[in-house]
Amino acid sequence: MPQLSSNKKFGPLKYRRILLKISGEALMGGGQYGIDNETCQRIASEVKDAKELGAEISLVIGGGNIFRGVSPAAQGMERASADYMGMLATVMNALAMQNALESMGLFTRVLSAIEMTAICEPYIRRRALRHMEKGRIVIFAAGTGNPFFTTDTAAALRAAEMGCDALLKGTQVDGVYSDDPKTNPEAERFDHLSYHEVLMRDLKVMDQAAISLTRESNIPIVVFPIGERGGVVGALTGKGPATVISDNKP
Repeated sequence: MPQLSSNKKFGPLKYRRILLKISGEALMGGGQYGIDNETCQRIASEVKDAKELGAEISLVIGGGNIFRGVSPAAQGMERASADYMGMLATVMNALAMQNALESMGLFTRVLSAIEMTAICEPYIRRRALRHMEKGRIVIFAAGTGNPFFTTDTAAALRAAEMGCDALLKGTQVDGVYSDDPKTNPEAERFDHLSYHEVLMRDLKVMDQAAISLTRESNIPIVVFPIGERGGVVGALTGKGPATVISDNKP
């Protein structure tokens, strides 16, 4: 893969074009619901650091901080309707992140899989590629535009369509574990896994459709701690704590 810019702390980038997947819950900060502006600004600064190193960046943000189609709040609803509500939540998060990024002088575009031209552009693959070629950060909203698909699957799909070198998934822990390390201190941490191992072990990294799609497209998944300063750049350079999921041995 091409080696790009570097800095003294991290060295050369390992991946040139990436898709960064962030959960909606990551935007809550210390709250229980909604969007914490300070947290948005911190994550935006991480993206800015990566951008200044020369990476081409796109984002997919979940909607779980506002509404999730499979959440208890959606019980009793028709699944398709609940999922559409979740897609609208991702648009709200995308606009919040766009505001945070542009307040730092970065150029962005929000592209939605559901047309809402008053507030963002419709998703068109060639348009998204052109935005990235011009150095803009592209935020993909509204998932795939279809119910019954998660934002993890949307992230894998957009990463494949954009020809990304890697899909970076920011989490609350420093990689993939055999069990939840917050409840099981004996959980085993992995530095590298194959796609097959993730599926066979039923590890809760991303849903099976997303794992299968990244496997078919040969896109590595890099799971890293989004809460740590320098986490995004560390994942980009391979110098920070992370678990890499791919069929290529490190």
